[in-house]
Amino acid sequence: MSASAIASNIQREPELLGQTVVVIGGSSGIGFETARRARTEGAEVILTARNPERLKHAATEIDALSTAAFDASDPFAIERFFGALPMVNHVMVTAGRPYYGRLVDMDFTKVRDLIGQHLSQALYVARAAINRVRPGGTLIFMGGTSGRHPAIGLTIVSEVIAQLPALTANLALEIAPIRVNLIAAGFVDTPLSAELLGDQLEKRRDQIRKTLPIGRVVGPEDVALLAVHIMTNTALTGATYDIDGGQQFVAA
Repeated sequence: MSASAIASNIQREPELLGQTVVVIGGSSGIGFETARRARTEGAEVILTARNPERLKHAATEIDALSTAAFDASDPFAIERFFGALPMVNHVMVTAGRPYYGRLVDMDFTKVRDLIGQHLSQALYVARAAINRVRPGGTLIFMGGTSGRHPAIGLTIVSEVIAQLPALTANLALEIAPIRVNLIAAGFVDTPLSAELLGDQLEKRRDQIRKTLPIGRVVGPEDVALLAVHIMTNTALTGATYDIDGGQQFVAA
């Protein structure tokens, strides 16, 4: 029997079998693809999102265990959600959106709220997760790589991106044995990217294909694979994992 035939006869046990994964911001994009991948690996999935209709559609598509519709920027909503949550194994937070804009055009009221929102959301979720995530389970946040280099319009994005790795490392110590990690993505071809770029989306895709070392655009399914690996590899905590196809090293 050939090696390929032997390999095809080996049935791999799903890596998340018997575990429960919560995805905050799981109705589309990276969150939804992570939920889908977790289901493929045998997990039960609990989805949350702001939009009830999109959430219902996503939950039906992947046969989610349950859902909760709320605004993840609201600390009281986070507290209520986790207060009613059974014990789970993993929580991934993809809710929220970046703020791009020049200094002269900034709405300072909105900017003030957004700067604190990303970091405070992480803190609220981490504190709420202490009594709901099983020891050795994971808490995964989303950050980015594109704001690491100064550029016009990236002032707020750069500030948030710079702070998240330090926050992640400190939380990994403070709420251990829960593992805390950060995924730093570059451009990912998601519905949010389409919304932000509008009619410039295809131009951006073409630019990335031509400049990235991997020669293609990173998709949400790529990030989902990394997220599930972080969940299943119990040696990982306090770290930031880049996934941008080499975007930060080239003019993309």
